[in-house]
Amino acid sequence: MRMLPQQTRLPGGRLHLHDGPIDLIIRAWGEADAVEIAYAAACGRFANILDELCTELPLLRSQATPTSARPSGLIARRMADAVAPFCTARFITPMAAVAGAVADEILCAMTDAAPLRRAFVNNGGDIALHLRPDESLTIGMVDRPDRPSLIGSAVISGRDAVRGVATSGWRGRSFSLGIADAVTVLACSAAQADAAATLIANAVDLPGHAAITRAPAHSRDPQSDLGARPVTVAVRPLTPHDAHAALVAGLDEAERLRRAGALEAAALQLGGQTLLCGVGEALSIDSPVPSIATKAMSSDRLQRTTVSAF
Repeated sequence: MRMLPQQTRLPGGRLHLHDGPIDLIIRAWGEADAVEIAYAAACGRFANILDELCTELPLLRSQATPTSARPSGLIARRMADAVAPFCTARFITPMAAVAGAVADEILCAMTDAAPLRRAFVNNGGDIALHLRPDESLTIGMVDRPDRPSLIGSAVISGRDAVRGVATSGWRGRSFSLGIADAVTVLACSAAQADAAATLIANAVDLPGHAAITRAPAHSRDPQSDLGARPVTVAVRPLTPHDAHAALVAGLDEAERLRRAGALEAAALQLGGQTLLCGVGEALSIDSPVPSIATKAMSSDRLQRTTVSAF
């Protein structure tokens, strides 16, 4: 018998919701009554999310194509919509956007229920944001999801288009086809950021390199949506040149997605090196880690992308 969803109040006015693989940290700002109403709405919507997703798992784990069947659930539809722009050029399944889509759905339930100044829903590092035009949040970025330490930050203003953040990498809680330590994407929604971060992290790669160990995804998880595709299970130390080459491959993918309107900005991390995409006057990322190259445009898992408010 499955345990009921768990609800816990945390210090700092945060709400923790947990059910199976879904683990949310939520924070809202506004009038006290409005915050309580929003939290009640989050709890109410969260109660059936896992069961709702499980009813459509076979479809959600299948490769997305232009002719794929339309899911029936609201979150499943968010997932399908997030990956649809990419499915003709890359292998991707709706599961690439599941964490972000859940965060978006919970945030939507909160903002529909009560007026809030700002709020975030953090689902294992995939974050949905709500900001009034005069509000902002600071996003902390990590270099490795498995042992998180902050290496930079991005200030998201209510005047920006960004309303979602996601981080992907081979050490995270999901499998990756690439070798990125971490790819953090800022996009218009958490589901969009989730899908884009997955694709960029897959593209940070050195095919056939002797330092990289891979295994079929289904040998690590028989239910993986990646099937027999080889996923990264170990990366031995790379030379700076090789790390740079892998990052450049990922940067090319990030630029392709940015030009297509799929993201606002991205930060790619590997072997202590950083590449940035889409950063300019409209949005800035402060990265104390030396960047070996930066493309500036005037236009941006274990659970370890962080949000702090200033």
